[in-house]
Amino acid sequence: MSFFIYYHPAVGEEDILSIPRNLHRQIADAIEARLTARPHQYGSPLRKTLKGYWKLRGGDYRVVYKLENDDVLILAIRHRKTGYDDILRRIDQDN
Repeated sequence: MSFFIYYHPAVGEEDILSIPRNLHRQIADAIEARLTARPHQYGSPLRKTLKGYWKLRGGDYRVVYKLENDDVLILAIRHRKTGYDDILRRIDQDN
């Protein structure tokens, strides 16, 4: 089974710009190789206020996504220290 990847608009507008350029390829490769094939196997479910979302580790960065049928909706790619608070704000703005 192959999953389709979709990105929240803010990923391209904000998140990618805040990631060091030398990590872009590493994170993109992880998304393409892992999330298109088996997002349940490679990701970890989040808890508490982010229940229903998943994370994929990419060094010090986290790819936070939601699974909907055959789609992987990437909501954020943020540094692990500040990422979760930023993601909560982004989710609240969308609702």
